[in-house]
Amino acid sequence: MATEVDNKQNPVVEETAPVEKKEDTPATAAAGEEQKTGEGGGQNNADNHTEAAAAKAEPPVKYSVHKTNFDKDVVYLYQFSRTPLLPSLSPYCLKVETWLRLAGLKYENVDHKTKYRSKKGLLPFIELNGEEIADSAIIIKELTQKFNQDIDAGLTQEQKNIAHATVSMIENHLVWVLFWWRTKFPESVLKGYKVNLQHALGTRIPNGILNFFFKFSYGRKGSKKVKAQGMGVHKPEEIEEFGKHDLKVLSDMLADKPFFFGDEPTTLDVVSFAVLSQLHFISKDVNLPLRDFMSASCPNLVGHVSRMKERCFPDWDEICTKLDLNAHLPKPEPEAKEGKEGETEKKTEQESAETEKIEKELEKDKSDEKTEKVEENKEKEESK
Repeated sequence: MATEVDNKQNPVVEETAPVEKKEDTPATAAAGEEQKTGEGGGQNNADNHTEAAAAKAEPPVKYSVHKTNFDKDVVYLYQFSRTPLLPSLSPYCLKVETWLRLAGLKYENVDHKTKYRSKKGLLPFIELNGEEIADSAIIIKELTQKFNQDIDAGLTQEQKNIAHATVSMIENHLVWVLFWWRTKFPESVLKGYKVNLQHALGTRIPNGILNFFFKFSYGRKGSKKVKAQGMGVHKPEEIEEFGKHDLKVLSDMLADKPFFFGDEPTTLDVVSFAVLSQLHFISKDVNLPLRDFMSASCPNLVGHVSRMKERCFPDWDEICTKLDLNAHLPKPEPEAKEGKEGETEKKTEQESAETEKIEKELEKDKSDEKTEKVEENKEKEESK
């Protein structure tokens, strides 16, 4: 949905660690006393002590992060922009933010207009105390250990094993059914989630151009990924059945419990919510068989989504109405803007460059598509 950003361009923040303050020892106290008496030797000892302290100063610490003015132990989350129907179109981004809220950790979404990716080329990723952590599962694992906030602490080993297997089913199977549908019907993605690409990307390029580029590029590139994963090689009716079976398994596991393992949500509830909400909250104006199946045949999953929403996102309506990335944080006083004319000119130049880049990428994609079709035709002729 957004242009990738070269990680080599990431800003490097250099901060100098503070010099440790040494306590006075009997020797230094004596040197100070000698200095007070006016003796030259005492002055030399003081100078030597100062030089020794400076020599022991720690070297500057370099942080390769985007958030240059980070606060200690605050999690800075990089994800996609909000939509009018749910906080994130990415199950993995929604998973991390939901877990952060359940764990009660202090976090802040960074409004980067989807321009940045992790060093692994992915979203979401976080920055914590000058370090980057990518991949939703690794993020949760690292934060659990760092802050000793394990929402699965009350589970037995057998329950943890069941949760692990079920999370794998959701993230390595069910979610790919969803991705297959999205790549096959990119126009329905924009319509169903009411996505405004101008807002999402922070640009004034006309939505007509952005939508066309998204439908062409996302559909083509996404279908390649889905096919490479294995889901895309099946027939549409087969893929639909895969998804329905996964939903039925989750419904049977949940039964009449509020959450999968009882009265309190765990990581399995977080992962399930992050994916099922993508089905439940999409507009009824688009055709999505899995959503209809879940509503009709798995109503307990719909109830689970509602409970998780109420538990973790009491500000859901504000998030979706205002598209606010940080509705959970108090708002600072607005700062006076200076040099508006210069900023406007600079922004216009950037947008022109972005438009030109999008047009070039679109032409390249069309050229690649023609080349692929020629190669496919050659392969078919050779196989005859």
